[in-house]
Amino acid sequence: MLKTIFALVLCLGIVRHAAADDTLVKFKGGIGVIPVSSGQGTAATATVVNRNIVRGVQPPGQIWTIADLRATVTFDGRISVRGKGLLLAGGNGIGGNANQSVFATLICEAAAPFTLRSTNPAGVRLQPNGDFRIDDVLTPAPAGCASPVLLIRNTGGAWFAAGIEDLDD
Repeated sequence: MLKTIFALVLCLGIVRHAAADDTLVKFKGGIGVIPVSSGQGTAATATVVNRNIVRGVQPPGQIWTIADLRATVTFDGRISVRGKGLLLAGGNGIGGNANQSVFATLICEAAAPFTLRSTNPAGVRLQPNGDFRIDDVLTPAPAGCASPVLLIRNTGGAWFAAGIEDLDD
């Protein structure tokens, strides 16, 4: 009996370890978008602005903040994202979710051309407090990911938040 229990525990440990090795990349924490990365000119209003474009993806027209973001991507393209507090950080709708729906995009290339590996672009609705949950499959599936960037985008395609890669695992 003891041998059977030991074998079962050992087998479960191997299965659990194999599942953990299926992870391609993890993200822990998030960064909200600031749509303009810099401006030119010495006046109070910049004469030229540089939009905060990330790997070819445009920002929205307003600042957004995110309280927390956790995501895991597996080698077969499955993705699980948990976001908290994705809310407007400026303008008349500050503190609201602007009735947005969001989806996830993983970009693995450091330089163009970029492949946008996305969940269903119809997205999931933000809760009134800005929380959301995405459990989906990226299309196309990644074949590896040398330089991962995870963007949370609205259904119009603008990025609202980015994941911070979890390098501790």
